[in-house]
Amino acid sequence: MSLGVVLADTARMIRVRFDQRARHLGLTRAQWSVIATLARNEGIKQAALADLLEIEPITLCRQIDRMEEGGWIERHADPTDRRARLPHLTPKAHAVLEQGRVLAAGIYAEALVGLPPDAEARLVEMLAHMRANLSDRRTDSPEKITTARIGAKKMAAKA
Repeated sequence: MSLGVVLADTARMIRVRFDQRARHLGLTRAQWSVIATLARNEGIKQAALADLLEIEPITLCRQIDRMEEGGWIERHADPTDRRARLPHLTPKAHAVLEQGRVLAAGIYAEALVGLPPDAEARLVEMLAHMRANLSDRRTDSPEKITTARIGAKKMAAKA
């Protein structure tokens, strides 16, 4: 099984498990993603939030409209742009945010059962390193990336 398959499948399983356990919170996974991302970027412009969520701005706009109707989000006037209204979490969303974080922590703990105590920290470190490699190498040639990969495999074989 390849790295990509394992990463994608594990991420999918975590999402499914979260959906199962978070159903009682009254949020869809898409709404939870908006709340979690907005919590880290309160008052961000909707276009920038759409970029972070990797969805189209019009899709996010409709989502925020529904979430505003549900009392999860409120829009405030942008002090620097009178045309813009910035999304903010309501107290209702802040209350559910902590519950969602507790659910997520439980799912991560379940996924890590049977692994060494430092496995989570090491895994996060390795994945962050991989993410940095990919973001830093967007302009690298395929040959340079292949050479680096071969070098890494040789180093691993010596260890």
